Amino acid sequence: MTAAAPEASLGQRVQRLEDLHAIQQLRASYCQCLDDGRWDELVQLFTEDGAFVGLATARGREELRTFFADLQQGSLTAWWHFSSNETIELTGDSATGQTWLLQPCVVDGQSQLAAGRYVDQMVRCADGNWRFTERKVRFFWWVDLESGWDAGRFTYAAGLGAADPLYSPR
Repeated sequence: MTAAAPEASLGQRVQRLEDLHAIQQLRASYCQCLDDGRWDELVQLFTEDGAFVGLATARGREELRTFFADLQQGSLTAWWHFSSNETIELTGDSATGQTWLLQPCVVDGQSQLAAGRYVDQMVRCADGNWRFTERKVRFFWWVDLESGWDAGRFTYAAGLGAADPLYSPR
């Protein structure tokens, strides 16, 4: 995370802190809306042409709403997102960064556990709110609890399609 420029005014430094906090709230709201099934609120966290990339790619709010709602209609029936290790690179009205993810979930009635990272691109919109232009998920592993976990281990085939190349089997 880059620090505020030493020559920045107090107002600029306060604005930076407010922006960093708003981005943290954006990320937290994403997880809460997704886990609670609040699809209409969830898609408002993206720009009009924003994209989610990972298990599939969905672009634009209509596609995003359909994609997220359809997740629970398939084999992935429940999930809970716990995020941490957040980084934010803030440059004016745009930001990038990563957030690490731990995700207990249920696939085909079986308890599973996934871990990975979100790689985010965000912008401040005309209404002053920060939104995702792209949220990409990459998984370190995604396994059923009986198999146990290790870097690059996947028992959920859809998760393998979003495997993080840094965590391939060792």
